[in-house]
Formats: sequence, structure tokens, C-alpha cells
Amino acid sequence: MTLVDTRTPNPKNFFPGEDHDWELVIGLEVHAQITSQAKLFSGASTEFGNEPNANVSLVDAAMPGMLPVINEECVRQAVRTGLGLNAKINNRSVFDRKNYFYPDLPQGYQISQLYHPIVGEGTITIQVGPDKEGGFETVEIGVERLHLEQDAGKSMHDQHPTMSFVDLNRSGVALMEIVSKPDIRSIDEAKAYVTKLRSIMRYLGTCDGNMDQGSLRADVNVSVRKPGGDFGTRCEIKNVNSIRFMGQAIEYEAKRQIDILEEGGSIDQETRLFDPNKGETRSMRSKEEAHDYRYFPDPDLLPVEFDNAFVEALKTGLPELPDEKRARFMADGLSEYDASILVSDKAVADYFEQVADGRDAKMAANWTINDLLGALNKAGKDIAESPVSAGQLGGIVDLIKADTISGKIAKDLFEIIWNDGGDPAKIVEERGMAQVTDTGAIEAAVDAIIAANPDKVEQAREKPNMIGWFVGQVMKETGGKANPKAVNELLRKKIEA
Repeated sequence: MTLVDTRTPNPKNFFPGEDHDWELVIGLEVHAQITSQAKLFSGASTEFGNEPNANVSLVDAAMPGMLPVINEECVRQAVRTGLGLNAKINNRSVFDRKNYFYPDLPQGYQISQLYHPIVGEGTITIQVGPDKEGGFETVEIGVERLHLEQDAGKSMHDQHPTMSFVDLNRSGVALMEIVSKPDIRSIDEAKAYVTKLRSIMRYLGTCDGNMDQGSLRADVNVSVRKPGGDFGTRCEIKNVNSIRFMGQAIEYEAKRQIDILEEGGSIDQETRLFDPNKGETRSMRSKEEAHDYRYFPDPDLLPVEFDNAFVEALKTGLPELPDEKRARFMADGLSEYDASILVSDKAVADYFEQVADGRDAKMAANWTINDLLGALNKAGKDIAESPVSAGQLGGIVDLIKADTISGKIAKDLFEIIWNDGGDPAKIVEERGMAQVTDTGAIEAAVDAIIAANPDKVEQAREKPNMIGWFVGQVMKETGGKANPKAVNELLRKKIEA
């Protein structure tokens, strides 16, 4: 790959060293497991969590005479992903053999695509932030290519004191390797890129993005240079399976390279591994070049060819993607911050749209982001595990909008539903939680508080902000059920009189 610098140096991204600032140059190779019932070249299952070697066909085990047959669904999923990346779809692609020997690679080679990938150049637009004002910086990251390849198996070295075991369940699983251009200039950009790429594939349904299950992982290429200078020597950090770990690995590797260069040394191009327990990278092997793998076209597989009608049919069936949904949410009145949070995860966006259906979008967004997502985060749950359904949260919003309950009562109601479930309207009725709208009852409470605190009334006349203390006292007197708007109006009228 020819490295081309497409970005102007930005001082806010510079990485500090002892002598001067440095610029990070990062490129990512993301390996995404294709959502498919069967493997790339066999009919074996791809189900996660099965017993070791339960998902293995004769093709996966490289038995003599077994020939690979392309899975057409995997081709479709790769093309759909390419379309989601605004990338060039190649109507003709070729599979190559990448030769290397390892116990969990039964064939002695990996079937991949080096010279003629199924997808060419594209772009991913990321939002980096939010900053202190809640704004986001929009950055375009180039995609060099997307190619299809098969995964290897897994060597297990902790099952026996003297032997290593091999599990071939992943052997032959279909992967999309998505290679970025060296356009990423900070840790935050790298994390935002992988987050956005995962989001796009989840919207498309082409990869589940579950990094903890190995269906999404990244090889991270890191180098440093003086701002605006020539590209430095890069090191590749293999198989990073967490966005958080990726950030830690980049930070450590950048500091390591800067220390070497500032001491007058040079960087060796090599492959490294990240140890999350120690928070550091360590050398794995010297970096291979393409010729080390002795690539050549796979003689058992014909080129993959399809016409433009095939691509157009897939394009027609694409769902609304994150950028489009984000623009629509903002057009509906949501802030950039709220829209960005909601579209980052498809399941969250779907939940929000159910809550907001026919309701005030801003109020629905506030309750989804601040209350629901906050509670889920605190409980260590994801949106699929939410004890409060979209219908129930929508019901709470309806009750607030109708002035049946106040915002404070709504929070109590949310907690009740979180713990015990139930219909919001029925809970409010059965527990007598409806707010008091009878101005006579509210006025009586206001008069009592004013009469009991003449000194504070005088202070409030001089400092109008003190009226908030009276509001709190009236709400306390009425058990939080008084209509806050009516309370404020009555207090101002009586105190200012």
C-alpha cells in the first residue's frame, strides 16, 4: 500500500515528548466476522459458544481432496458493507493463497484477497467529542480496501501442562478485513473510527461487532513523526479486541517510540502484542512483507464476478445508516450531542424512536439518554436488558406532558417501574402520585410557608433567586405533588406584592 498524507497537521492532536511535540499516524486493519449461518467456503455452522471442534467440516479440517465453495451470502454481506462505507465495489475480485504455517491453520495457507479485493476505496465520517461545549469535530477517514478472507482456528495453551490444544470452530469463518488509510491522528479518532465502523455494520446487519466474542478485532499500525514530516517507521499491534485496550495500546506504543527517537535511536518495523494486564506492548516478531507469504491466486477458486444489477439490488435494500439517522434526528429538533449519542448504537436508536413516536422528541431524548441509559450504565446492563420498555418510558413522558405528574414524581415512577414493572398510568392512579393542580390547595400551602418565614420573604424581595427555597418548601409540604409552574406563579405574585 502506498502511503499518501491527506491531512493537515492539527496542533490539538500533537503528542507531547521531552524535546518537542510529535504527531501520531495511525492506520487500522479491522477484522469483522460476517453475519452468516455458514462459513466462507463450507457449510459448517458459525454459532458462537459451541463445544470445541463442533463446527468443523472436512473442508475446514483440510482433509485431502476437499475443495472450497464460495458462500454467496458472504459476498452479499461484503458488498453491502462496502456500500455502507461509500466505497467502490469491484465487479470482479480474486482469491489468493497466503502461505504460512501454524497449528490452527490446517491448510497451511489462508485464503484471502491481496491484489483484487471485492471492495476498493471508501470513506468513514467520524464525530470526535463531545468537547466542553457539547460539540463534535467531524473528520473523514479514508478506507483503502475491504477484502474477504477466512479466519484461522484457535490454539489453547492453558488446558494441559505439557500440551497445546487446537479448536477449529473458527477455522474458515468468513471475515471482512477493512483497511483504513493512515489518516488517523489521535487516540480519540482511532476509538471513534472503530466505534463508527462497528455501528455501520450493526445497522447493516453484516457483523454483530461483539469484540468480546472475537467477531471484531483490530490490528493497529502506529508510528510517530515531527508534525507534517515524512511518515515514520510503523509497528503493528495485533489482535486488539477492545476499544478501551486499543486506546491504551496506542498511548503506550506512541510513548515507547517517542522515547527511542528522542534518545537518538531508530524504530524497528515489527509486529507487537498488547498485554492489558501490564498496559504495555511487547515484540512478537519482525514485520513480514507480502513476498514472505508467497501469495498466488488460489487455483481451486474462480474469480468472483457479478454485474451492476446485483449491486444496485443490494443498494436498494440498505437501511437508514447512522449519519442519515443523525441528520434526521437533528432536523426533528435534537441537539448534535443528543443525536450523536442516540445513533451510536442501533438498538438505542430503535428504542428511542419507539419512545419518541408521536411525542415530544426532546423530552423523549432526555429521558432515554439521562435516565434510562444512565441507569443501565450504573447497573452494567445494555439496552436489550432494560427493565423499562420503550412503551413504559413513553408512558412516563405522556404523563409529564399531560401535567399529570411532575418531573420529580416521574423520577420516582421510573424507579418503581425499573424495580417492579407495571403500567405507568395505573401506578400513578393506584399510588396517588398525580400532582396537585387545584390552585386552592397549592395557595394554602404557599400561604403557610410565607407566614412561617417572614424574614426569608424580605430576603427574597431583595434577592429574587431565593424564591427557589420557597418552591422547595412548598413541594416538600405537598409531597412533591404540587404543580411546579403553579407554585412558582403564586410565590412570585405573593412575595413581590
